[in-house]
Amino acid sequence: MTKKLTLILLTLFCVINSHAQTSDANPSSINDIMDWLETHVDKPKDSTLIGLNSQKAIQLSKQVNNQISLAQSYRYLAIYHKEYSKLDSSLYYFNKAKDIYSNINEDLSLANIYMDIKGFYTVKANYNQAKKFVYKALELYEKLDNQRGIALSFAHVGDLLYYENNYNEAIKYCDKAIIIQKNINANEDLALTYRFKASSQLFTGFDSENALKSINASIELYRQLGETGIPMMASVNWRGNIYKYMEHYDEAIVDYQTNFDNSKQMGLECYLIPSLANIGHVYLMQGRYKEALPYNLKAIDLIKKTGRTRNLWENYMHVSEIYESLSDHKKALYYHQLYTSELESFKDNIILSLENEAQSKYEVGQKNATIKFQDEKISQQKRTKILYLVLTALLATILFGLFYYSRKNQKRNQQLELLNNELDNKNTQNELLLREIHHRVKNNLELVKSLIALQSAELEDSATKDAMIASQNRVQSMGIIHQKLYQGENLGCIDMKDYFINLGDGILDTFDADDKVKIECAMEQLELDVDTAVPIGLIVNELITNALKYAFPEDSKGKIEICLTRSNSEILTLKVVDNGIGKTTEATPKGTGFGTQLIKLLTQQLNGNMQENHENGTSVVFEFKIKSAA
Repeated sequence: MTKKLTLILLTLFCVINSHAQTSDANPSSINDIMDWLETHVDKPKDSTLIGLNSQKAIQLSKQVNNQISLAQSYRYLAIYHKEYSKLDSSLYYFNKAKDIYSNINEDLSLANIYMDIKGFYTVKANYNQAKKFVYKALELYEKLDNQRGIALSFAHVGDLLYYENNYNEAIKYCDKAIIIQKNINANEDLALTYRFKASSQLFTGFDSENALKSINASIELYRQLGETGIPMMASVNWRGNIYKYMEHYDEAIVDYQTNFDNSKQMGLECYLIPSLANIGHVYLMQGRYKEALPYNLKAIDLIKKTGRTRNLWENYMHVSEIYESLSDHKKALYYHQLYTSELESFKDNIILSLENEAQSKYEVGQKNATIKFQDEKISQQKRTKILYLVLTALLATILFGLFYYSRKNQKRNQQLELLNNELDNKNTQNELLLREIHHRVKNNLELVKSLIALQSAELEDSATKDAMIASQNRVQSMGIIHQKLYQGENLGCIDMKDYFINLGDGILDTFDADDKVKIECAMEQLELDVDTAVPIGLIVNELITNALKYAFPEDSKGKIEICLTRSNSEILTLKVVDNGIGKTTEATPKGTGFGTQLIKLLTQQLNGNMQENHENGTSVVFEFKIKSAA
């Protein structure tokens, strides 16, 4: 009897505990959601829920027209994308929050958003923009006499000065911040400032002992605060760096490996980068070249994938050194060229940062800094020329040997070698050029979209204005395709499901219909070439636009489903279905009919046919006959 009672009580406890956890993870009211986000936004294990609850908070804030909670929700969604999802998407939501705070004169919240944007640009190695926003934040903090904000701004100025190699000035700013933070007991900020200070101390005449004291002070503060996440991992990584330059390699590897394991456990792919890169660098310093190579190559792949390009040049340099030490001179030269190109971009960003007018409030000497980096550029060019000379001499020796031992075959072998090298270089150049072309096409389409928006803002005739908005959406549908092409790994194809999701979100945002219409993509992953994706994207754009305009009158809610399947190598089937009012007299389109004509022309272009059904909503089905990809 006692055992049965114990079992019943244990079961009830598990049920109640499970219900409590579910309720905590899925709050329903706007206040509950905001409280949940505040306490969970820095917890990687809750990353998926952070994104979902941020979206939910945005919808609820719009419903009650609460601008403050809407701005906060945008900020949480931006942090989610920055730390756990798509880095570039975070800037979009940071800017949305910034605009709201600016409109309602919330200066303290606006200053905090400026600091968030500074963090985004620092990760992207755009130090010029990062400096602009940290000084904007500092100006607002000083206006409000907010000592914590002033100190934090000083610390971040020190962080940016580190990337300019101005280590002594960086330490001065960190010390100014530390004095304030100790007085107001801002221990979490103090731990961050000690980390910034340690990084500059390490390279100020290699003051490694004091750098180690500062970084240990940072780690100890985080331990007292119970911090085990990203901030603590950043400090542990920097302690590894200090150990590395002190040649305490075993201690360095322990810190890097600890961070690697924690990043894996928390599912933080982007935070694997410093651990991989630094372990590879330690092996390089020890002369263990074959062990070092896979770590640095993996770091480069993750940097490109996540867009966190801050240390890309350094990893290119290390890989070039490794291949040179392994006598693979061809790959050494290839990565050396990537290194010099990326380093040029890095230094140009720093020169722009030094020339930023906002900095004149605090420091002078822009010309000297520019000259310094220009001298470094010249020195780098000289080293590149020496490497070319060494490689040229090596090739000449090889050619002489071939001539000596096989005179008759020399010309043919030489031509084949030159042709292969030329093809490899052209393939690499073509890939880079193609990415750049897609990037520029996307930017130009964004410009066209903005110009149309400006023009439509001046129009008063509603029919003309609707036509202009439709044109904006058509341009946007093509722009998204080029964005996906340059961001993806396959330059010839795009994932249509991901594309439809982005296209739908953009159109819903244009019509401000996020809270009344839901767009679903009931389909598997499917990749198409750009020549097929563009017309299909335009067709779907027109159908979604028509549904939003006519299928859901008087703010009625509804759903639009998109499905694209390939029944065989030459047949594509597209279905766009809504549960609106169908085709009625009231729902008859009153526009110019251009959208309908465009759909018919695009269908003919893809050798397709179209069928419509207006029972229980509207269903449009296309069947396209396309040539299979070569």
